[in-house]
Amino acid sequence: MEDRSRQRYGPLGRLGAFAADHRKGIALAWAVGAVALGFFAVHVETALSGAGWEATGSQSVKARELIEKRIGGPSSYSLAVVVTSPTVAYPSPPFKGVVANVERVLAANGAVRAVVGPCCGAPVAPGGHTVLVEGVAALGPNGMVKAAGDLQPKLLALQRDGIRVEPTGQAAVWADFNEANRKAMLRSEFYSWPVTLGILLLAFGSLAAAGLPLLLTLVGLLSAAGLLYLGTKLTPISIWAMNFALMFALALGIDYALFIVSRFRGAHLGSGLPIRQAVAETMDTAGKAVLFSGLTVLVSLSAVLLVESPAFRSMAVGIMLAVVFVLSATLTLLPAVLSKLGAGVDRFSLRLLRADVHRSKRFGRWAHRLADKPFAHGLPALLILLALAAPLIGLKTAMPAVGVLPANSPAREGYLAMERAFGQGAAGPLQVVVKAGAAPAATSAAAAAGVGLRQVAAGGGYLLFEGQPNGEPRAAFLALRHRLAGKGLVGGPVAEAVELQEALSAHTALVIGVVMALGFLLLLLALQALPLAALGVATNLLASGAAFGVARLIFQEGNLHSLLGFQPQGFVDAWAPVFFFAMVFAISMDYTVFLLSSAKEHWERSGNAREALVGGLAHSGRVIFAAAAVMVGVFFTFALSGPLAPKEMGVILGVAVLLDAALVRLLLLPVALRLLEARAWYLPRWAAAVLPRISFAHGHHPQPALATEGAGS
Repeated sequence: MEDRSRQRYGPLGRLGAFAADHRKGIALAWAVGAVALGFFAVHVETALSGAGWEATGSQSVKARELIEKRIGGPSSYSLAVVVTSPTVAYPSPPFKGVVANVERVLAANGAVRAVVGPCCGAPVAPGGHTVLVEGVAALGPNGMVKAAGDLQPKLLALQRDGIRVEPTGQAAVWADFNEANRKAMLRSEFYSWPVTLGILLLAFGSLAAAGLPLLLTLVGLLSAAGLLYLGTKLTPISIWAMNFALMFALALGIDYALFIVSRFRGAHLGSGLPIRQAVAETMDTAGKAVLFSGLTVLVSLSAVLLVESPAFRSMAVGIMLAVVFVLSATLTLLPAVLSKLGAGVDRFSLRLLRADVHRSKRFGRWAHRLADKPFAHGLPALLILLALAAPLIGLKTAMPAVGVLPANSPAREGYLAMERAFGQGAAGPLQVVVKAGAAPAATSAAAAAGVGLRQVAAGGGYLLFEGQPNGEPRAAFLALRHRLAGKGLVGGPVAEAVELQEALSAHTALVIGVVMALGFLLLLLALQALPLAALGVATNLLASGAAFGVARLIFQEGNLHSLLGFQPQGFVDAWAPVFFFAMVFAISMDYTVFLLSSAKEHWERSGNAREALVGGLAHSGRVIFAAAAVMVGVFFTFALSGPLAPKEMGVILGVAVLLDAALVRLLLLPVALRLLEARAWYLPRWAAAVLPRISFAHGHHPQPALATEGAGS
C-alpha cells in the first residue's frame, strides 16, 4: 500500500517524502549553508553601494565618465562643501581658517583628487559670507557617496564661532538620502515586528507554528545577504537591495508557511494521515501552489531588469535572491521540520485561535454568501476600484528634489545655502564636455539655451565647461542638450536625474507589458484555464491602478500631507510606476495563485463550480487574509516614517495589498468564479495539446477532454 501511494505523488510530493526521510541531512545542509553565507552577510551593509541612480549609457553618464577618466576635472559626484557665516566674511582670519581646515580635511581623503578653494577659482558669494570648496572626485559614484558619508562628521566638526560647514553636492545628497531612509526603514521594521508576531499568532493559533515563517525568513535573508555581499565583489549592488530583500523574505516566508502548515495540519491532524504521508500530500498540493507562486513573483520582478539602471537592477536581483532562498527552504527545509514536529506543530497552542486552521468555516460562509448574491457584492467592489484608479490618468512623475531630505540634513542645508548665495541651479550646475577647439559651438549653444558657461578644466583633448541656467534647470538642460546634439555631451546632477527619469518613463509600458504577459502565461500553465488566467492578470492590474490612483491624490495633489507629515512635490517619484508596480503585481499574484489553485483542486475533485468557489475560498481565505494583514501592517508603518520615499512606498504597497486582498481576492475574483461557473475552467484544445497537464488535487490526473469541454458542462 505504501509503495502504491508513493507512486501517486508528483515530483513535489516525492520531494516532500524525501525531506521527511532525510530531515536531519536537509536541516544540517541548510544550517551549514546559512551559517556560511551568514558569515558574509554580517558585512553586507558596508559593502553595498549608495549610488547607481543613473541611466546606463545615457549622455550624462558618458559625460561624467569622460570627465573622470580623460579630463580629471570636477564631475557631478565631486564633493562640495559650503562655508557660510551671517556675521563674518571671507577672507577674514576666522573665516579663512575654517576654509583652510576644510581644504586640509578634503585633501587628506583618498577619494579626493584635488581641492579647489577660493584661492584657485572656487566661487565666493558677493559680500564674502558664503564660500564653496570643492573636492574633485578620484573615485566612481559609489566610492564618492561612501566618502561623503565618511567625511561628513569630520567636516561638521570644523564649525566654530557661527561659521557653518555644510557638505553637499550629489554624493552628499545620496549619502544623506540613503542614511535617512535606512534609519526610517529600520524604525518602521522595529515597530512592525510586534504587529507581525501578533498576526502570526492569530493566524497559526500556536507559538510553534508561528515560528516557522520566521525560520524561513531568517534562512532566506541570511543566504540572500551573503550572496549579495559576494556579488559586490563582481559589481556594485545598491544598499536598497538589502532593504527590499528583507521585506520580501518576511512577506513570502509568512505566505508560504501559512499555506503549507495549514495544509499539513489538515492532512495530519484533520484527516489522521501518518506524518510522512501527510508531508508528501501537503507538498503534492500546497507545495505545488507555492512553487507556482514563487515563479510568478520571480517573473514579475525579473521585468525590472529591463530598466538599464544599476540601482534598479541590483534591487531586483536582491529581492529575487531572497525569493529563491525562501522558496527553496519552503520546499525542502519546511517539510523536513514538519516531519519532525508532527502533532507538535500545535505545541503551545491557543485553542480559541486554532479552530478551523485548514478549512475556515467563516470563509466558507462568506463564499456561500458571494455565490448567493454575486452582483450585490461584486459590483460595489468593482466600482470602488475603478473610482480609485481613475486619478491614475493625471499621474505625473519626476525625480525627487533635495526637499525630500530631512530638514536638518547637512546636504540639504548646504544645497539651499548655495542656491541662496549663488542663484538657482548653483548646487547642481550643468557640465558640458566638448573636444578642444569646439568651445565657440558650446558657448553659442549654451547662450541660446539660457546657460552661461565658464571653462573649468581641460585634458585628454577635451574641454570642460560648467554653467548655471538662468531659468528652470530641467528646461535649460533639455534645451542645451538639443542645441548641442552631436557637438558635445551635457552632464551634471540635473542631467543625470532627468535622463534617469526619461529611461524609467521609456521602460514603464514595456515592464508592465512583460510582467502581465509572463504572469498570464504562468497562470495559464498552473490553472489550465484561459478565463481565470486572464482574470487573475486583469484584477491584479485593477488593484495596482487603484493604488497608484490613491498615490496621485496623496503625493501629487497633497491630500493628507499634514496627517502623514510631508510636503507634496506635485508629482510621484519616477521610480514608483516601474518598481512598485512590479512589487505590487508580484504580491498580488502570490494571493491569486493561492486562491485559484485551491479552487482548481476542488474543481478537479468535484467538477462542481460552486464547490470550487466555496472550497477554494474556505481553504485559502484565512491564509490570504492573514498574510495581507501582516503586509498592510508592515507597509503602513513605512507610511508613517520620516522621509518621503518610504512614505510613498508604504502607501502605494499598503493600499495595493489592502485593496487586492479585501476587494479582489476575497470578493471580486470569487464573484467572477460564481458568474462564469464551469466556463471559468475553459481551455482551448490547442492550449490543452501544448501545455503539460498539471493538477493540484493529490492523486488526480486530469484528462484533456475535461479541460476543453468544461465550458459547456
